[in-house]
Amino acid sequence: MEKTKKQQRRHNRGMTLIEIMVVITILGLIAAAVGVAVIPQLNQARVDRAHLDIKNIQNALKLYYTKKGNYPDTATGLRGLVEMQALEQIPRDPWNNEYVYLNEGGKPVVSSYGADGTSGGGDDISSKDSAPGGTK
Repeated sequence: MEKTKKQQRRHNRGMTLIEIMVVITILGLIAAAVGVAVIPQLNQARVDRAHLDIKNIQNALKLYYTKKGNYPDTATGLRGLVEMQALEQIPRDPWNNEYVYLNEGGKPVVSSYGADGTSGGGDDISSKDSAPGGTK
């Protein structure tokens, strides 16, 4: 009888430190593998979203042009699209920066400076670029 109580106590103790460490190590390896697979996809999703946002802004610019006969000047910028209700609000790029609007010679250009937020960093996205998906 005494032996059974001792076995019950041992059985009810729960997990040992080594078992917990093994479980934590396995969870860490799984998290690392998922992170390696997901992070590049997240970055590409941000680039694709910026392309789509720029396309929506271009559509709003076409509507503005149809109603006003010209595009907003650089000083008015995207604020003119909101005032005319072509956009609900001035959108921010996926890196939480404002889109850059330039109207030089009647040809509007909408850009995002990408993750670094500075012009010419190699990650700039512009309405001069082609469709989403990372191809130019």
